[in-house]
Amino acid sequence: MGKNEKKKGTGGLIRRFLPYYKKYQWIMVLDLFCAALTTVCELILPMIVREITGAASEGGAALTWTLILVSGGVYVLLRVIDTAANYFMTSIGHIMGTWIETDMRRDLFSHLQKLSFSYYDNTKVGTLMSRITTDLFDVTEFAHHCPEEFFIAGVKIIGAFILLCTVNVPLTLFVFAVIPVILFASAYFRRRMRNNFRESRQQIGELNSQIEDSLLGIRVTRSFAKERLEEEKFAAGNREYLRIKTERYRIMGAFHSSTRLFDGIMYIVVVVLGAIFMMGIEGLPSITPADYVAYLMFVSTLLTSIRRIVEFSEQFQQGISGIERFTEVMDTEPEIKDAPDATELGDVEGRVEFCDVSFHYETETRDVLTHLNLIVNPGENIALVGPSGGGKTTLCSLIPRFYEVSAGQIKIDGKDIQSVTLHSLRDRIGVVAQDVYLFSGSVRENIAYGKIDATDAEIREAARMAGADAFIEDLPNGYDTYVGERGVKLSGGQKQRISIARLFLKNPPILILDEATSALDNESERLVQESLEKLAKGRTTFTIAHRLTTVRNADRILVLTENGIEESGTHAELLAKGGIYSELYRMYSNL
Repeated sequence: MGKNEKKKGTGGLIRRFLPYYKKYQWIMVLDLFCAALTTVCELILPMIVREITGAASEGGAALTWTLILVSGGVYVLLRVIDTAANYFMTSIGHIMGTWIETDMRRDLFSHLQKLSFSYYDNTKVGTLMSRITTDLFDVTEFAHHCPEEFFIAGVKIIGAFILLCTVNVPLTLFVFAVIPVILFASAYFRRRMRNNFRESRQQIGELNSQIEDSLLGIRVTRSFAKERLEEEKFAAGNREYLRIKTERYRIMGAFHSSTRLFDGIMYIVVVVLGAIFMMGIEGLPSITPADYVAYLMFVSTLLTSIRRIVEFSEQFQQGISGIERFTEVMDTEPEIKDAPDATELGDVEGRVEFCDVSFHYETETRDVLTHLNLIVNPGENIALVGPSGGGKTTLCSLIPRFYEVSAGQIKIDGKDIQSVTLHSLRDRIGVVAQDVYLFSGSVRENIAYGKIDATDAEIREAARMAGADAFIEDLPNGYDTYVGERGVKLSGGQKQRISIARLFLKNPPILILDEATSALDNESERLVQESLEKLAKGRTTFTIAHRLTTVRNADRILVLTENGIEESGTHAELLAKGGIYSELYRMYSNL
């Protein structure tokens, strides 16, 4: 059996889930102890009724005030114990389930932080959000009720069997012969429900992803007047979810109906056979009216327990389905991680070497980079230009190990980047991208992302260096202004300068500028370019640019095509050479 098949087995999923109980094992022990108390209270009641009924059937003298008061007092005491135990189970037990859900969500989010970019390239964010939130909601109920319900059912079934055998063995065997049939039917419907829950969760993830995509693209939708198209796409996903839910309730209807049928069969067995045994027919076991009444009460208690397990089956399958989707993500190994003997990178001068580097994406067989060799000296400003698809962004993404080289080595100050920790590597590299991402929050919080413990003075100085302080002061609330989701309340140039300000705070020795000004208007480009020149001063800088006028002052310009580095030199040298760069620059100048 393969790893994935094992992973999907109910037993295997429960074993994966059990370690989360470890922190709360004493709460679980107390919870099960309280469950045992409530179960004992339920099982003793039929015995009290049997005692009173038996005394009454023997004659008035046997039914005394002492018996009645003692029996009543015992039952009141049991109810007090039951109330206290039930309070603990309902409150603390559920809180424990919430703690476990919180622990799982923490571990899942932490694991998602470690997964490589290639994982996110192939996974919808809406689906991941569904796994972090919706899929784990049901785990709270599962974590609390799963051990509790099965423990209570086990105690009741075993306790009832022992007590009923003391009353009438043949009738007990007849009654308990129905239970395996109930369990078999339950297992059949449980499998069908689990498949349905899995399908339902997948569809919810797809629906979440579709909603997120549609709402984030609302401006594009309206600019193309495609509201009707988006509504139709959502309606199709919504109908599919309706189909899945409809199928679930059909399965549940058949499940609960079959359970009620078995309930009736068990009751009729007790009523008919019990009545026959009370007739005192020769050769058949006999039973007294008191035993008969106690038997009916025991069977009622037993059926209540079985019914609870049957009803819990839906909750059980929801919980198992959530755990299954949780483990699917947790079992995804990060493609890029620290080597066992990885060391801290330490202080960096900024020498970067590409040694015979080749790279291709998982979904492609063609190498984007092939046997590339390059040495960049500390503080050197390197510009990467060339046609789209030449590997410029890919080359820069390999330096902080956003993707792993397929062959060769990349070194920083003579150290292979695969031999140092990812945190220390990325902490010493700053990236300014064309598509700036600002987090939902204030301007101050977004700048401070470069250095969480930065003082107000440091934040303002970083903004000043990035040329952002003037426009920030003009905002309604200055540095405390809310930027909106993804910085939607700011212009492209403003967002870019805030991203540069947080890099000034980070103060990395190596800088990657990935088409940082290509989406800006001329005035914004001029302001951002001035900020970038300040930022790049004294740092090893890789600049990717389509606007060739922005890289004329680079120390070295590399023309990167699908054939590798075809040209290298200063702006003047490459123009004089009359090659690819000269042609690109002439085309750009004539635009």
